[in-house]
Amino acid sequence: MHCPLWRCCVVSVGLGVLWLLFTLEMPREVEDDQDRMAVKKDQMLPLPVPQEDSHRRRKDLGPPEDWKNLTSKYLERLQQRKKTWLTVGVSSRPRPGPDPSSLLYTLLSVFRATSKVEQKRLTVLVHLAGADPAWLGETVLHISSLFSPQILAGQLLLIHAPPDAYPPAGAGASGASGRELYSEQNVDHAFLLSSASKLSEYFLLLEDNAFCAPNFISHLQWKVEALRSQPWAFLEFANLGVLGKLFRSSDLPTLAHFLLLFYREKPLDRLLAHFRVLLAQKDPILCTPFLFYHRAPYDPRNDRQKALGAHRKSSYAPDNPPGAAFTDMKVFEVHSPWEAYTLDESFFWTLNVSAGNHLTVILNQPADLRRVQVLTGTIVEGKYALERGQVELGYGPEGMPQRCSSFVLLGRLLEGQLDQEVVPRSVGHQVSCVRLLANANQAGGLIVRHIYLWEEHARDAGRSG
Repeated sequence: MHCPLWRCCVVSVGLGVLWLLFTLEMPREVEDDQDRMAVKKDQMLPLPVPQEDSHRRRKDLGPPEDWKNLTSKYLERLQQRKKTWLTVGVSSRPRPGPDPSSLLYTLLSVFRATSKVEQKRLTVLVHLAGADPAWLGETVLHISSLFSPQILAGQLLLIHAPPDAYPPAGAGASGASGRELYSEQNVDHAFLLSSASKLSEYFLLLEDNAFCAPNFISHLQWKVEALRSQPWAFLEFANLGVLGKLFRSSDLPTLAHFLLLFYREKPLDRLLAHFRVLLAQKDPILCTPFLFYHRAPYDPRNDRQKALGAHRKSSYAPDNPPGAAFTDMKVFEVHSPWEAYTLDESFFWTLNVSAGNHLTVILNQPADLRRVQVLTGTIVEGKYALERGQVELGYGPEGMPQRCSSFVLLGRLLEGQLDQEVVPRSVGHQVSCVRLLANANQAGGLIVRHIYLWEEHARDAGRSG
């Protein structure tokens, strides 16, 4: 069963590269002005495609045999070109929850975070997975209109695995739908890795809701050079999920085969961990500073958080305006840093904190905060509290990913907790970041139970109501 699937995936590499994607709705004139890449919010919404036009396009594409001929010619031309240093690979499929524009923002972040010199060493490969023709067509139209210079320059490539690259629905799966979802994800990425194996020397895996630090390619090259004498299977430039994993392209065919052999067994991140050990890398190599972050992590929780906010009447409850949580502490699968910022009873848990480690909440929009509460340790015994730490407020957001250019001390933790009013506009700026900072090494566990924020305007609204 596995061998035919593997042969199907290898053959489907040729079938999957959508030559038609590079010509479908391609603007005839390519503007050099990079303002075309300035994506506005209204541009991110799905464009309505008339049914007659969609039917006409599908009819003009020709039978599958024509697709195979076109993609074969395109692959032949790709193999003749000079390899780049890095391929950034992204797999995306339609699914409920995440912002439908996330993939576009991810591509925008990749190209904005690289200089023209760096882009000469870069190829971006996007696998548009799934069988929804409406989503596929709309996504292609958006990408081709926003990134036509990159597509025509060969920097941005789009591929699509045909349905027969996947096992029959429910084949051999007696488990829940969760297994089917990660099985699809594993096959998606096996196809992506197979397609990328000959494009460059190195391969970077991103997710379709990521944003990138500026000049990340130069940072990657520096780190690879620094570790030249050290054996490694892959390097990790982010600390959550499969985001920011850097591989040698020579290992991609083996990894793709590995994913297809065990695609039903475990989610992708766990399979990658097993693959790392098989290649004699016992421990993960986390490379800091982290260069890649989730743009909108854990959307279902965001939705629940917004729903709680919409029904909240009391001015005593925290607001926690929209934002993202980042940390340089160790992150485990069970408890992520984002869970310290939710309004439910989840929490962030880590081990062996070092002085200078932080957990930072970066708000989507600067806010007038009137109160900040940080709670660490268990509720009853107070175990695993941060013994020596402080909370800081950050200002002057800049860069991508955004970070605050300056911080001021709000207060120090007392018995692992802080609950303090914020002097309104104490430095003349709205708050953009709230940072929990460890002031000393701490062995054992640490629980960050809650980071609660209250906004000034929310209190005023409560009074007026």
